[in-house]
Amino acid sequence: MSSPFVYGFKCIVIGDTGVGKSCLLLQFTDKRFRLAHDLTIGVEYGVRIIPVDGKPTKIQIWDTAGQEAFRSITRSYYRGAAAAVLVYDITRRETFNHVTSWLEDAKQLASPHLTILLVGNKCDLDNRRVVSYEEGERFAMEHGMAFMEASAKTAQNVEEAFTTAARIVIKKIKDRIFDPADKDLIIYLEDHDESGGVADTFKGGRCCS
Repeated sequence: MSSPFVYGFKCIVIGDTGVGKSCLLLQFTDKRFRLAHDLTIGVEYGVRIIPVDGKPTKIQIWDTAGQEAFRSITRSYYRGAAAAVLVYDITRRETFNHVTSWLEDAKQLASPHLTILLVGNKCDLDNRRVVSYEEGERFAMEHGMAFMEASAKTAQNVEEAFTTAARIVIKKIKDRIFDPADKDLIIYLEDHDESGGVADTFKGGRCCS
């Protein structure tokens, strides 16, 4: 029996507390928004299979706590991640200022080939904006990241954010940028052979379950 997905990988959502990480996860996995949300303690987990370039792709998403008190705990969740969605709040300047620190953690603790997507959340609150779109875009370009603004409340660009990250990861898999010998990277790939069957072509580390 073949797998219900062709590609699979682990993605972490990082950023300061209160920027809307859990709301982005909930909007992406459940298509709903919860206005009142308790602060994440440790990590929250979600999973969804989406079509990427015509292939079903399973994304395991780990939403990490943003509070400094939990940084030592959540750092362990960088291990095995193929992608990270780094979130700040466009209405809170300090959350954008702290992006550099989160980026340093990601570079130190995750795979050197980690795909990072910078997301400016709460773009529905444009009247309260203190971080311009151009600032976010410029920072992302300077650090080799993809960038977009999104709204967990209205769902604007939420689907696009995770799909964009997935598309970049899959290209790296196809290009063999990820090291098959990296046992700490959680990636699963099986592709269709010419006969229409399923051929296992690459496994790096543990398989997604």
